[in-house]
Amino acid sequence: MKSAKTYGLVLTAFGAAIISVLAQITIPLPLVPITGQTLAIGLIVTILGFKYGTLSVLVYCLLGAIGLPVFTGFSGGLSTLVGPTGGYIIGFIPTALFMSWYLNKFGYTYVHGLIANVLGMMLTLAFGTIWLKFVADMSFLAAFMAGAAPFILLEAVKGCIAAWVGILVRNRLMDANVLKQVF
Repeated sequence: MKSAKTYGLVLTAFGAAIISVLAQITIPLPLVPITGQTLAIGLIVTILGFKYGTLSVLVYCLLGAIGLPVFTGFSGGLSTLVGPTGGYIIGFIPTALFMSWYLNKFGYTYVHGLIANVLGMMLTLAFGTIWLKFVADMSFLAAFMAGAAPFILLEAVKGCIAAWVGILVRNRLMDANVLKQVF
């Protein structure tokens, strides 16, 4: 029992670390950069499932909130969360909850992985756009044009990649009995 709890903590920490690393892959844009965070969220939730995937995202957000440099550009702290891109980071949590709920309900298949990931990416964009509208004092149209429109296709592609790789890795780990002891 104790080793299963330790294993779960290790999975959670590993997931948060992967998100932190992929967050540093960034293409700067004027207001909202393109990052590897959403790809990482999709991969981790698809591979680890509801409990440890969602916990990994929550730990990642909390680590950044307390000031550790895990967010894009090695940033962290509450100032990042209340800034123009904070809504995307906060949106990672409901995104992880939605994706993991969907996958648990409908199954960890490529089709459902694709649906969960693409919808999850769009949910993150919605949170980020709404946050951007209020923090940057923009109209909804301006916030959408700056914070969502340029990313919709890219996020759909990242969702496809996260679903394909995530389901593949999850299936291989399940076949190897690596994930069986916690799921």
